[in-house]
Amino acid sequence: MKLTVTVITRDEARHIEAALQSVAWADEVIVVDSGSTDGTVSIARRTAARVEVREWPGYGAQKNYAAEIASNDWILSLDADERVSPELAAEIQETLRGEPAHRGYRVPRVTWYLGRWIRSTDWYPDYQLRLYDRREARWNTRRVHESVQANRPPGVLRHELQHYAYRDISHHLATIDRYTTLAAEQWLAEGRRTGGIGMFFHPRFAFLRNYILRGGFRDGAAGLLVSRMNAYYVFLKLAKLWELQQRATSQSAISNQQSTIHRG
Repeated sequence: MKLTVTVITRDEARHIEAALQSVAWADEVIVVDSGSTDGTVSIARRTAARVEVREWPGYGAQKNYAAEIASNDWILSLDADERVSPELAAEIQETLRGEPAHRGYRVPRVTWYLGRWIRSTDWYPDYQLRLYDRREARWNTRRVHESVQANRPPGVLRHELQHYAYRDISHHLATIDRYTTLAAEQWLAEGRRTGGIGMFFHPRFAFLRNYILRGGFRDGAAGLLVSRMNAYYVFLKLAKLWELQQRATSQSAISNQQSTIHRG
């Protein structure tokens, strides 16, 4: 089975060359860029990848477009800050050598953080469905944390996808701020609601789950930081959802008041 690797980018000059080098063995590599200004496109073209520039429609929609223009049905979706390890590359090639047993495969992902690989907390093994047959699977269109939806249960690969998500704590915090905004908007659209009790208890449960139940304590100070950051993520997402609820309630009240005045 021939394989196309797809990568969506915007201002990923720091990562893109290493990401594409890790999949140089693939039959085809496609980069879909959404207006980078830092040299991402020129770097990608130097690696012999097929590069297209397209306006940003959202994470899932952009990844579906990249899969649709591929020459092959089997897709490996890679983020620019990820690397396919040699062991994972060999496992993927072996899986596709004959007729795959499944139409999609989940891959364990490990994150590099503060000078070490984190193999604890909610971050690990962080299975991601990234290898799939586009005829039987598609990305959903959630605002954030989009995922592949397959028609049949996927298989599981053993070797890890490497993730270089954050440069430092400041970058981590900036990412949390951006993603929690998108997550709160998604929750509001789905009809989810929260209040003071949820904002008080859920972050505390998240910390205990990360640090104790999922072994964050084994990674020392780094595990403590990840556990606290993950709990903060939960708190901020709920706080932003609550803020959106209040805004919607206020706007509804103003609209009703204006309607009453107009009828009067």
